[in-house]
Amino acid sequence: MKNIRVAFRTLIACGLALALVSVAQAQSQGVAKVIRVKGSARYAVGGGSWEPLKANMIVKPGSVIQTGVEKGSFVDLLLTDSENAPIPALYTGPRGSAGGGSGGAYKPTAEQNVVRLYENTLLGVDKLSSMQTGAELVTDTQLDLKAGKIFGSVKKMNAASKYEVKLPNGVAGIRGTTFEISTAGVLSVLDGQVVLAIVGKDGVVRTKVISAGQSYDPAVDVISALPQSEIIRLENTVNGVQVTVRDTGVPIHVSPDTTIYFVSPTGGSSGSGGGQ
Repeated sequence: MKNIRVAFRTLIACGLALALVSVAQAQSQGVAKVIRVKGSARYAVGGGSWEPLKANMIVKPGSVIQTGVEKGSFVDLLLTDSENAPIPALYTGPRGSAGGGSGGAYKPTAEQNVVRLYENTLLGVDKLSSMQTGAELVTDTQLDLKAGKIFGSVKKMNAASKYEVKLPNGVAGIRGTTFEISTAGVLSVLDGQVVLAIVGKDGVVRTKVISAGQSYDPAVDVISALPQSEIIRLENTVNGVQVTVRDTGVPIHVSPDTTIYFVSPTGGSSGSGGGQ
């Protein structure tokens, strides 16, 4: 009987080990591919020394990217599930020239996650992971905006996936959304929704849901409609940032995910529910 119990425990241990190996094999680390660099930019890994950042470079989680202070400088990143994902070509779709936006005709967004760092911005790429559960691909993206301002276009995600932008005094939970946000929490949303949890100067945590065509300024605690000039500017930014895979030459459009997920300024997401 004792031998049977020992064999049973050994069998259980082996089964658990195999299960852990399967999970480890299913989970992978993503990367940020540098698509464009205008002006000066640099990056550092794990608190190491700064190195120049160039187009076509691969930036892994644990890195920090800093853009130059020169007006008009920027870095465009494509956040991918693995290093083997193809480097895309520049978007040349029908959204219009840089001279003007399409107003109400705007159609978001390509099925890729792209981020633009404006000038004088410091962004930590904390986590880019994905895990194939068998039924779906679950992703976890965590960025740390330490200074400056970023623009992002985020593809539609399933309910188990997470995309968060940490701020010095809060966190923004993103779902299938086109947005612009600064370290002060000034937020503009072109499509989709963003849930922002931010600590005000009075120490009070405010949770706001900012929807398509709206902006929010924590300094005055007001959600307002985006002026048409801002909509056009953001549309043109999408046109400049958006990318498409070389082998098809055709951007893929998806509907924005309007599911609301509440977030904590310290603990991140907790369930369903730009100046510098």
